[in-house]
Amino acid sequence: MLQGLLSFIFAFSAILLILLILIQKGKGSIGIGTMGGGSQMLFGGSGGQDIFQKATWILGAILIFGSLGLAILKSKKQTASYANNYSAPINTQQLPEQSTEVE
Repeated sequence: MLQGLLSFIFAFSAILLILLILIQKGKGSIGIGTMGGGSQMLFGGSGGQDIFQKATWILGAILIFGSLGLAILKSKKQTASYANNYSAPINTQQLPEQSTEVE
């Protein structure tokens, strides 16, 4: 159930992230050649982010941590199934009895 919920959140956040990236307006000419102009060119005139950029960062973080969580869940599930399917054979032979007498 937890894996299904995480998968749904992961897929939904991926779709929203794609839509938010497509909605955002372009930054114009922020190429490598204009990076030397200072930090105002990099972050815009006010230096802040609008709501679309903040939502993009949040959805990106959800996507990254969701993929990490799903990978951990899958690895635990595979380890458990490996341990159940491939257990060590039980030795049914009896060992010879040793005498406990001291001479």
